[in-house]
Amino acid sequence: MKNRKRKAAARLDPVRRRLLQLLAMKGSTLQAASIAMGRNDAYLQQFVHRGTPKILAEDDREILAEHLGCRPELLKHGRSYRLSTHARQPPPSDAYAAPRGYSVIPEADVQALAGAESWNGDLRETGEGWLFADSFIRHRLRADPGDLWMVEVDGDSMEPMLSSGDHFMIDVSRTVPAPPGTYLIWDGIALVAKRIEHVPHSDPTRVVLKSVNPEYEGHECAATEVGVVGRAVWASRKL
Repeated sequence: MKNRKRKAAARLDPVRRRLLQLLAMKGSTLQAASIAMGRNDAYLQQFVHRGTPKILAEDDREILAEHLGCRPELLKHGRSYRLSTHARQPPPSDAYAAPRGYSVIPEADVQALAGAESWNGDLRETGEGWLFADSFIRHRLRADPGDLWMVEVDGDSMEPMLSSGDHFMIDVSRTVPAPPGTYLIWDGIALVAKRIEHVPHSDPTRVVLKSVNPEYEGHECAATEVGVVGRAVWASRKL
């Protein structure tokens, strides 16, 4: 029975999974939370497991967040959750809270965009978070926690530097490919990691997109044609 519940929870979107986590942390239930919202006792049960309604209304999010002791933004679809040092710290009961001196870096759901005909520029979270010390982010990475995302590698085009299953961190505030480096880009089909180098003295500016794996050929294009999402600043890999 427990395995069945875990599999069912894994199929839920990040907001619904987070709601269940927050309820568990609070020691509450879907029924109790529904009643606290002034709804019928099966309202959240239907929301989580039947997809009705598809998203929570703003008023419902506000009341439910008060019951759970979290920020309403954690219950909103279509928005990423990033805990920056500039953001108001959530209460200790928040399942996505970080200890003092640490920040949670969200993992981007790049697989959800694979094969899409277009992309609106927004990253979506997987519901997973990585914990990093603020001192490491500020002094070693020289970044703001709210500008960082973790990305899982899928494929072998960046081997041996990055292998499938590895993770790397991007800084979305750094979208100008200077100096040359590894960036996450939208190539018109998917979000992929590529090394970007400038073509010297080109006007208008042109760049070369390269894979580290010599089996893949690089190609040159206008800099304006490249949808740079962010620069890679750190990587994690399994040994």
